[in-house]
Amino acid sequence: MTAMRICFVGDSITVGSGDNHFLGWPGRLCQHETKNGHDVTLYNLGVRGDTSDMVMNRWKRECEVRLPIHVSGRLVMSFGLNDTAEEANSGIRVPMNKTIANITTVLDEAKNWLPTIMVGPVPIIEDMQPYIFPDGTAYQYSNTRIAELNDHLAKICLSMDIQYLNLFEILIDNEDWIESQRECDGVHATDKGYETIHKIVMNWDSWRSWFS
Repeated sequence: MTAMRICFVGDSITVGSGDNHFLGWPGRLCQHETKNGHDVTLYNLGVRGDTSDMVMNRWKRECEVRLPIHVSGRLVMSFGLNDTAEEANSGIRVPMNKTIANITTVLDEAKNWLPTIMVGPVPIIEDMQPYIFPDGTAYQYSNTRIAELNDHLAKICLSMDIQYLNLFEILIDNEDWIESQRECDGVHATDKGYETIHKIVMNWDSWRSWFS
């Protein structure tokens, strides 16, 4: 039996927006491990709409109060997707060079503190863009920009010896994921989509090593 507390730091995909069971993939992961006899405390620190600028400014203080020195803490990072969105009349939310700098800073600090892994961004449904908020704000997501971000994240993690899960390439042609996004809003997914991510992460060697 393994006992640990895990902070999942990220955005709306991390929090599970669109999942009517309110579990997302982190909740399903930890539910699975608990059923297998492990003592897991889950902290979902996903915030809808957060960019790497926003995550960089909040993640450490939010995690520190949840992962005191006397516990076995872990960090799962999964953010950057919102950086790539193009906001009407404002441009790309965070330029790629700034995203790279932000994520490098976060991962460097995280790795030097606690065991850290990173789950990459998901693809979106191009023909359902833009994503429009109730107030009329529109975000145009693009798989081309997300793919570029994904490549940079993979290289950053490789250079820092942080394990990286390339969800983008796994999900880009995954029928269950695509269907779940189409049933939602083209960016987020239904519970079926988060179940798909859960199964992928659950069988990832880097995640499994925490429970071996």
